Amino acid sequence: MRDSTHAPVWQVVGCSVKGASHIRNGLPNQDAMRWLPDGRSARRSSFAVADGYGSARCCMRPRRGALAVLAATDALTEFADGLRDLPSLSAIKRAAEERLPQEIERRWNAAVDADLADHPLTEAELGRLEERDGARSRERVLTTPRLTDGATLLSALLTDAFLVFLQLGDGDILVVDDDGAVSRPVPGDSRLFGNETTSLAGSDAWRDFRVGFTALAGPPPALVLLSTDGYANSFRDDAGFLQVGADLLSLIRGDGLAVVAAALPTWLAEASEAGSGDDITLVLASRL
Repeated sequence: MRDSTHAPVWQVVGCSVKGASHIRNGLPNQDAMRWLPDGRSARRSSFAVADGYGSARCCMRPRRGALAVLAATDALTEFADGLRDLPSLSAIKRAAEERLPQEIERRWNAAVDADLADHPLTEAELGRLEERDGARSRERVLTTPRLTDGATLLSALLTDAFLVFLQLGDGDILVVDDDGAVSRPVPGDSRLFGNETTSLAGSDAWRDFRVGFTALAGPPPALVLLSTDGYANSFRDDAGFLQVGADLLSLIRGDGLAVVAAALPTWLAEASEAGSGDDITLVLASRL
């Protein structure tokens, strides 16, 4: 592992705003975010954002994103706690790719099943679903009630020796280096088109996770961003969205992370109003 005297220290901040169209239509914010440790800088950090799956059969309960980020951050933290049992970075990479998607899905399934046992679907919910999406969707939800809690998920684990990124469905993970160059550390998915996306509600969802692993042989990133798709969809093109990474790094260096964090609610609300109209959630991990 990297010499602790030179190890990066991360500070994580984030913001989630209700989309402009959700405000107009009286809908809840279906996104969620979480990071560990909470509220302080650390040499290791795990964080996640989730977007509640937006089809009619999956939009009845806003808790779906919260269960997803809980499952992801707890799984990543437990994985990091067990690293002493892995002999090398190649072993860690292989374990991350093989274990983490299945563990996150297992935790999410257990949380959803427990919540559905405590709060079964009501006839009123099923009736609204049938009215909006037809009898076939009602029957599908009765057969597979986890569909009411589907969510896309992006998560990251930052340590002093490596970075792990996991993505299921749409949304964006960006890494910004010291010079302001922005890259995506996770491969794309050609199946994501328009409103079609993979999610935790899919069968064997762990197979749909995309995993990125970076060994820190050189300087760590200056900034890591996770955002739900409502943010990128508020820009005219991908180049404009990628510029956000470099711009945020410049603002953090000029004004400080606390100032940027305080401004995020206004910036994200304005982006939703002028762009996608969707909920927007953004989590930033800044290297101190």
